[in-house]
Amino acid sequence: MFDALTDKLQQTFKRMRNKGRLTEADVKEALREVRLALLEADVNFKVVKEFLSRVEARAVGQDILQSLTPDQGVIKIVRDELVQLMGSHVERVRMASNPPTVIYLVGLQGAGKTTASAKLARMLRHQGRQPLLVAADIYRPAAIDQLKVLGEKIQVPVVTEAGKTPVQLAELGMAMSKRMAKDVIIIDTAGRLHVDDALMGELEEMNRRVPAHEMLLVVDAMTGQDAVRVASAFKERLPLTGVIMTKLDGDARGGAALSIREVTELPIKLVGSGEKIEDLEPFAPDRMAQRILGMGDIMTLIEKAEAAMDREDTQVLAEKITKADFTLDDFRAMIEQVKKLGPLSKVMEMMPGMGQMAKLKNKVDDRSMVRVEAILNSMTNKERQRPDIIDGSRRLRIARGSGTTVMEVNRLIKQFDEVKKMMKQMKGKKGRGRMPRMPFPPLG
Repeated sequence: MFDALTDKLQQTFKRMRNKGRLTEADVKEALREVRLALLEADVNFKVVKEFLSRVEARAVGQDILQSLTPDQGVIKIVRDELVQLMGSHVERVRMASNPPTVIYLVGLQGAGKTTASAKLARMLRHQGRQPLLVAADIYRPAAIDQLKVLGEKIQVPVVTEAGKTPVQLAELGMAMSKRMAKDVIIIDTAGRLHVDDALMGELEEMNRRVPAHEMLLVVDAMTGQDAVRVASAFKERLPLTGVIMTKLDGDARGGAALSIREVTELPIKLVGSGEKIEDLEPFAPDRMAQRILGMGDIMTLIEKAEAAMDREDTQVLAEKITKADFTLDDFRAMIEQVKKLGPLSKVMEMMPGMGQMAKLKNKVDDRSMVRVEAILNSMTNKERQRPDIIDGSRRLRIARGSGTTVMEVNRLIKQFDEVKKMMKQMKGKKGRGRMPRMPFPPLG
């Protein structure tokens, strides 16, 4: 996400750093480049104008220009203003003081409402809530079946009944929630290819009969400024409380995310960052600003690790590493844990200073991880415990069994030996040694 914008901003700030002391003209030149980068990222032009006027008013002050690190001062101002632009703080999905909480997901057809409904239900279930899904999109073919499949996958019941209108289904969902002791009702509503009176009238009637505590507009980040226009149109007719932005991982520009709050005054509450059912997360403006500027997002990475990784297994691995008692079996287990965090390139983008490396596909291609796993899985238990017994004939067998080459097998074993040596040096405090490369053999 935001790849194109991040690259251009990093190039601009790099040129600033190379100049050392900055003049007012230098700052204005850099801000002109930032302006072009934001416009190319499909950010609303009015938003860009107001954003840069605020940045310039702060950046050309004497305190910044006369400081020893004026470039860092300007970058901090840009970061602060990006956070302000996107909402300044995390806006959580509100829960009613008197359950059940009623949440409507509305939007145009194709925005991802049905999938977002299931993702939200899963998130709330993991937070200790008891959600209920209502399939109120009776017009799109297979929408009800899709929600049923997703509901079964996340173990959340889905309310539907043939022949009932969306309004009646919303009322049925309310009745069923009380009967089943569910404290959250998530209503997946119908969409259209465009905003029309029939769509709005139906949603208004549903809200009159079953009032919403949250009415979240689902927009596709890849539609850019169209998403902002859709949000404005829906807000004119409905009491929207926030936005769920889907497919943010597929949009390299990010203009919708940077524009929608400023234009509509609606907070982005959740973002979809992948296709998996667990790929939905609260929108944190400060963390997103850091990602845009290439500073990483270590807090989100830690939260993902805590949620995805097995605490006991990671503790055992950590103890083996500190004791320099690390085998290829342990390395295979470590790969399994890391895979739970998502694609390796995404993990590296959240690590400070690693964003650019994540773009080097030949170094951080997830297929490399697959090849490493194939090599490890082609070894016997004894070979993974004692790599020193792997002679030439065994290496040939492992290469054939894994669909790789003897050279790749050799490289993995050699780099693993280097890691072992480094661990022993760290344990014995004999010296720092040279940091070996991670044992992910490149493709080809």
